[in-house]
Amino acid sequence: MDWFPAHIARRVDYGHGSRRGLLWLVVGLLLLAAGPARAEVLVTDVIFSPRSDGQGYVVRVRTTSSPEAYMLQPDEARELKWVLYNTTLHEDYEKRAPEGPIEDYTVTQQNGHLILRVSLAADRSVSPTAYRDGASDDLLLNLAYDDATPVATEAASSPASTASASSSSSEDEPTAPSAERRQRDPVAALSRERSRLDTVVIDPGHGGKDPGAVAHGLEEKDIVLDVAHKLEDYVENRLNLEVIYTRSDDRFIALEERGHLANRAGGDLFISLHANAFQSSSVQGTETYFLGRSKTDAARRVMKQENSVVREYEENPDRYDEYDAEAFVKGELFLSASMQFSEEFASIVQNQFKERVQRRSRGVHQAGFYVLWSASMPSVLVELGYLTNPQEARFLNSDRGQTYLASAIFRAVRKYKNQYNKGIVSSE
Repeated sequence: MDWFPAHIARRVDYGHGSRRGLLWLVVGLLLLAAGPARAEVLVTDVIFSPRSDGQGYVVRVRTTSSPEAYMLQPDEARELKWVLYNTTLHEDYEKRAPEGPIEDYTVTQQNGHLILRVSLAADRSVSPTAYRDGASDDLLLNLAYDDATPVATEAASSPASTASASSSSSEDEPTAPSAERRQRDPVAALSRERSRLDTVVIDPGHGGKDPGAVAHGLEEKDIVLDVAHKLEDYVENRLNLEVIYTRSDDRFIALEERGHLANRAGGDLFISLHANAFQSSSVQGTETYFLGRSKTDAARRVMKQENSVVREYEENPDRYDEYDAEAFVKGELFLSASMQFSEEFASIVQNQFKERVQRRSRGVHQAGFYVLWSASMPSVLVELGYLTNPQEARFLNSDRGQTYLASAIFRAVRKYKNQYNKGIVSSE
């Protein structure tokens, strides 16, 4: 019997089949060989704590600030490889003795990235889950025993039992972010393993001094904000998910900061809303993008159009220089743990636009959008339509049109969440 159970194999397999699996292996090797990157995050300690429910162990990696990206994967039989990108060891770091199901571990530095290799005991099968701590900048590796007694679903889903258990949990047990930044106990952590889509970040593009596309007396920033409010209402009230805005009113926020905000909020899914424009008024339809290197001239055009914001409106556009050209190879480290799921969600969105709203689908594409680059979670950029097309502009500006578009994205989130719950996809 393989050490990794089937559901864990799906969780750590980032591709559909051997060809995509090989692709991620090649990408990983390229990332580690891409050369040193500036490391601003320091790891000060690695701590081992038993879970108070006796159903596993927690490895807490203490950091001086939150790492922007990480990737967890099996390395060899009974071994895990956890890469913390652009992270290094603090000079005062001292290795602690391993505990629980961990026989040994090493912490090494390679090209500006920190690699934590964990060797697990052969006599105990575990399910590993890595995620951010909601109450600090630390990263957590939850090692749940596969032979542990399951926690009742009612206990895991009951707000009262969750609150009660939280008060007695130790400080080194898994926590996850919420509206009140409340700490969660191991019971809630097990619930999170079954349904880890908790927080959706909605990013209405542009805003404030940046109107976005302008045509037929309409401004993109207003259209996308209206759709965002409708989408928030659907997602929060019908799916009982937490919704975080990057902006909820007419203000300007730098592209890079939008992704950072999503990371700090512990977002599980990032949706950036936009409206398109083109020199020909006959062009119409919806498009959904995920982060990647542009493969078509049309994708590059949209990317340049959206990225031009930094030169026109941001005070420090030079900070985006590191995202360009060869640096994108290093930047693909942000894709490794979430690119597949971003692409899957983008496809679900486009199908909903086409089937439910009868919009012309211009397909799913990839491009190097700055706004997606800094978000370390499954992320998409949605082009709701073309303001330069008179008919589409009227649809985008109507309450009916905005309701239909928000409803389509809501249905996509709901389908994606259901797949999450069934273990078909995972952001970890």
